[in-house]
Amino acid sequence: MDQKRLFVAIVASLAILFGFQYLVAPHLPKPPPPAKTQVASTDGSTGTPAQKDGTPASSAASGPGDQASLSVPANVPRVKISAPRVAGSLSLLGARLDDLTLTGYRETLAPNSPDVRLLGPLSSDKPYFVQYGWTAAAGETVKLPDNNTVWSASSETLSPGKPVTLSWDNGGGLTFQIKLDVDNDYMFSVQQTVKNSTDKPVSLFPWSRVRRDYKPEVAGYYVLFEGLLGVANGTLQETTYDHAKSEAEKKNGIAFEATSTSGWAGITDKYWLTALVPDQTQSTKVFFRHLNGNGDHYQVDYITTDAQTTAPGAQTDHVTHVFTGAKVVSMLSDYEKSLKIPMFDYAVDWGWFWFLTRPIFLALDYLNTLLGNFGLAILVFTVFVKGLFFPLANYSYRSMGKMKLLAPKMQALRERYKDEPQRLQQEIMGMYRAEKVNPASGCLPLLVQIPVFFSLYKVIFVTIEMRHAPFYGWIHDLSAVDPTNVFNLFGLIPFNPALYVPLLHLGAWPLIMGVTMYLQQKLNPPPPDPVQAKMFQFMPIIFTFMMASFPAGLIIYWSWNNTLSIGQQWLIQRRTHLGKPSLART
Repeated sequence: MDQKRLFVAIVASLAILFGFQYLVAPHLPKPPPPAKTQVASTDGSTGTPAQKDGTPASSAASGPGDQASLSVPANVPRVKISAPRVAGSLSLLGARLDDLTLTGYRETLAPNSPDVRLLGPLSSDKPYFVQYGWTAAAGETVKLPDNNTVWSASSETLSPGKPVTLSWDNGGGLTFQIKLDVDNDYMFSVQQTVKNSTDKPVSLFPWSRVRRDYKPEVAGYYVLFEGLLGVANGTLQETTYDHAKSEAEKKNGIAFEATSTSGWAGITDKYWLTALVPDQTQSTKVFFRHLNGNGDHYQVDYITTDAQTTAPGAQTDHVTHVFTGAKVVSMLSDYEKSLKIPMFDYAVDWGWFWFLTRPIFLALDYLNTLLGNFGLAILVFTVFVKGLFFPLANYSYRSMGKMKLLAPKMQALRERYKDEPQRLQQEIMGMYRAEKVNPASGCLPLLVQIPVFFSLYKVIFVTIEMRHAPFYGWIHDLSAVDPTNVFNLFGLIPFNPALYVPLLHLGAWPLIMGVTMYLQQKLNPPPPDPVQAKMFQFMPIIFTFMMASFPAGLIIYWSWNNTLSIGQQWLIQRRTHLGKPSLART
């Protein structure tokens, strides 16, 4: 009885956990960031109060200063970008990196599916871009490049090993240059240069920004973060789109700000990231913003805390980087080491159980390199997990086998003391002690598997490596739901009832999982209470429907885990029966 009550409590806890994550938690506000000491402009700009040319007038510069709503014609001069993993162009009007597709990833599994487009120009329906510029220090009267500046380019194409330098002469003795280079993956290096041909020194603040002029569709799951994020002073800062908007309304457009000498910041999607990487040795300010205008405008920007002074006849350089691409874990780790970017792989949402999710991913990724299939990697990983907890499972299954043999004796005690509940409880506990049986031990394997199950779910759900990873048969994407459906006879009927009733989607692998749960339940000692026994008969059905919407990789793991447990439990119970211990006595 105690064992069954504990099992019911675990099931109820799981239901509450997932219900909270999917129904309640997405609507809970996050704790607000620390109070800000600096105030942005109140005229709708992105920085300090701006002059007519868009140049902030204050020496306490707080970022790029232009209006929230920008408009750019569709036909502007461009420089082509051609690299192994990215393709696109950058605009010479305003010097924006605003057209980028990821050539290694398609939007869907369809053969004619287009490549994933990450960045888009202002003339598109989803503007998303990276931009660099300068802000003048207090007292400086300098004509600076702005959104209407047309730059000249040193080459027509930007490719690895063949950088492009954008140049603009302000007509007053200053030449501004932006030199861009791209590697074979997703990292751009950017060198901002000021050449001073005047007879006076000039002090400027270099800045960079990544801006998204629309609110994307987010998954909406509590287990997944999407929005503005970065690392400042060794701390990961995450701000959702909604939180950025609500905070910015209270603080003149700024949702978060910090001063740091290292770190990175940008905007993340489930699988994609666009992040600015400042000079890791120079003090900078980072801002998360939501700007008012035509629609939503989200921005992450950096600006140096100290102005760079360029002497007459000299030049100053400011080198930074920008990552824009897929969040491949090994790639992020390599950049973290080579460029000394702190916690760069935390762009992947490892979650609260990072101490489990990261090792699980590394294990699966290694097994995938050996086996060539993430599905096989999950199966082998499951065997390792079972081996790790083998002693605990053996103890549990032996206790369950003894409990099953105790059933006749327990039923006799219930009939004998049916009118004396207190005496019945004493006799049952005495029987447990005499036979050395722990009624709660049957739940130990389930308790141990819960954090592993949740962490594996996280890994399958958030890592780009699992996206569109195939298994065998009808599973072409382990991170997606099993595409088959029993309610249309697995595709024989040209009708999908799940489009109208989401509950009416039950794939083949969830059915397999349900069958394995049923068989495993049959090996457990039945509850003596007929009502309770009837309720537990429905548990495999309930779990089958509840988990039908989970990623196929997770269902495969659970089905294979159940199958291994059935074999292990059957062997242990067979030995228990053949041994005929004192449990057979009544």
